[in-house]
Amino acid sequence: MSNYFKYFPREFYLFGNETTADVFQNITIYADVIDQVKDLSTVYQDYYIQDNERADQVSYKLYGTPNYYWTFFLMNNKLREQGWPLSNKKVLEYAQKYYPNKTLTTRDSLSTITGFYKTGDVVEGRSSGATGNIIHRNLDIGQITVKVTSGTFLSTENIGTDGTTEIVKLTAAEDEYNAAHHYEDSSNVWTDIDPTVGPGGLLTEVTVLDRLYTQNNDLRQIRIIKSGLINEIVTSFRKAVKS
Repeated sequence: MSNYFKYFPREFYLFGNETTADVFQNITIYADVIDQVKDLSTVYQDYYIQDNERADQVSYKLYGTPNYYWTFFLMNNKLREQGWPLSNKKVLEYAQKYYPNKTLTTRDSLSTITGFYKTGDVVEGRSSGATGNIIHRNLDIGQITVKVTSGTFLSTENIGTDGTTEIVKLTAAEDEYNAAHHYEDSSNVWTDIDPTVGPGGLLTEVTVLDRLYTQNNDLRQIRIIKSGLINEIVTSFRKAVKS
């Protein structure tokens, strides 16, 4: 964002115990010009960021120059806080990178098997012979997240762990990012899974990937300064920063 920062004044500043001051660009200065206009309907209009559109591309499309991309971040708190939306391909890559494990789902009550099937335990598929270490559990929706150490778990097999003869029957074994993040009722309210209902019943499953897509898409709806006012507002902002 060099086009944005270059208008901030340079000052002499002592860092730490230094005795010689360095020239420092004072980026702590914040002009309130944008804050004054970003909620005025006469100044802004809505815009939906398309897949793969970069900020400089949107600036060029709207204003005929790529140099006003920084106004999108000043006009939209969510962009400043979370960043520019990713492409759908990048969202999938993010999900695969940060949710790399396997999620084993059961309708058995794990909380009744006292002392077992907990974080750190090793589980084994009784049919597949697959093994993995439990790294997380979500008892509300019957999930065990496992870092697989060998083999491939089967969706309908039983799993066991050392120290107990209690077995757990699986209803699903899937990539972590494709597993349920939560379930919603008909009013879109998050709810615990009811073992008597199960997936495909009265509840809707929202996967981890679904949720990431939703969060990313929420970033796409933004407010932008109307093209007829952009030069005036940018000029006022730069004067306020310099003053």
